[in-house]
Amino acid sequence: MEFPNISNILSKSLTQSLFPSGYELTPDLNDFYELEIAFYEKQILSDDELLKNGGYFLRVNNQYTRHFRMCMGESLKLPAHSSARLKSFFEKNLFRTGYATHGLFPYRGKFHPQMIKGLINIMGLKPGDTIVDPMMGSGTVMVEASLMGISSVGIDTSPFCILMTQTKIDALTMSLTRVKKALDNYMEVFDYFEKKTRGRGVKKKTSYNLSANNSLSVMEDAAQYITKQTRGRLTKQQKETLDTYNFLLLAYLDSVGYSERSQRKTPVDLFKAILERYIFVAEKIQNVIAGMEKDLAVSKVIEADARNLPLDDSTVDGIIFSPPYSFAIDYIENDSFHLDFLGVDTGSLREKMIGLRGKTLSEKFYLYKTDMEKVISECSRVLRKGRICTIIVGTNNNQLGKALKKAPDEVPGLHELLIEMGSKLGFRLIKMMSRPIMGISNTMRKEYILMLQKY
Repeated sequence: MEFPNISNILSKSLTQSLFPSGYELTPDLNDFYELEIAFYEKQILSDDELLKNGGYFLRVNNQYTRHFRMCMGESLKLPAHSSARLKSFFEKNLFRTGYATHGLFPYRGKFHPQMIKGLINIMGLKPGDTIVDPMMGSGTVMVEASLMGISSVGIDTSPFCILMTQTKIDALTMSLTRVKKALDNYMEVFDYFEKKTRGRGVKKKTSYNLSANNSLSVMEDAAQYITKQTRGRLTKQQKETLDTYNFLLLAYLDSVGYSERSQRKTPVDLFKAILERYIFVAEKIQNVIAGMEKDLAVSKVIEADARNLPLDDSTVDGIIFSPPYSFAIDYIENDSFHLDFLGVDTGSLREKMIGLRGKTLSEKFYLYKTDMEKVISECSRVLRKGRICTIIVGTNNNQLGKALKKAPDEVPGLHELLIEMGSKLGFRLIKMMSRPIMGISNTMRKEYILMLQKY
């Protein structure tokens, strides 16, 4: 029997064995699911498509990809007081999450943008198609789809998620002239929002009183009127005013929210640092897509309920969403300051949010399951036949065991429950991948990527 040439075999990396010469993957792919997605991207996309929209490749046929150009350079302009751990995180995740406008507001439980880009690709979606995220949260799917030339509809019940997502989309192309002027006068801008906070009686742990009384031209009162109007009817100047207002407002909410959790810096100093980072992020991606703005797809953001999607039957080409991690995160409590500033009745909103309804753990779980059946039914209704609905969901059998009064090893995971629901509502499972959860691993250690095809 011929003995294999072990040295030749082991001298090649796994990626060299899987991909031809001239195809280079992004660095730090440490999880198996990432290699899986990259492998499927290579199988499903042409080389031209990989160059333009591939998520896991630096080079294709020795040409650098657009993803490489989006990510290269400093990922975020972090303030000087940032910890070494935070700086190391963004350096390591340069190609995963530190690009485009995803760096505007660090929302808890958000997707890795690189993963979403890869999933959109292996779902077979192409420029001109339409994708829906019925629980869009911070809008990762929307931003990625827009950059890929794929139309998108994002839906959420939270007005803060609407603001956050719309701002990230607008920041891809908005004029930064007035925002930069605001940075030069950041104390006055901060005071503008502080006065609104006090005027609305919003509760804060800390406050910062400034002596400035003048109001900037970048913060016209007209913005208050414009925010209530139909976006499609705005003039170019009105649109710029609205974009500027929302951009600065999101930076303000980010800075105050951070200062509530940390007392190391004053809110106004945090506002300056965060606004600098926001401008850096927006300017970086605008430089990459300069001259290609016409290739961006339209993104529509709607405040609505995922259990009753405002879409016609069989009209969308793909769906990606993640059910809320309500067993791990109380989204109302997490966003309380932001929602209060926006004048949202958080009590009424809590009754609408999936996973937060109910008093006891058992009641919450029953209502969660009932609500998710309605969501998956709606996804089946609006999705075209043969197309794919991808659900990314974490699971915690310890909490599910408590809810069902059973031992953890006797209860199905949330992913198993969703697969079962889908099988009764017109879907069949065609692929399941798993990935570790880093941010809330003390509560949920693993999440599953479920790809369900409508039959």
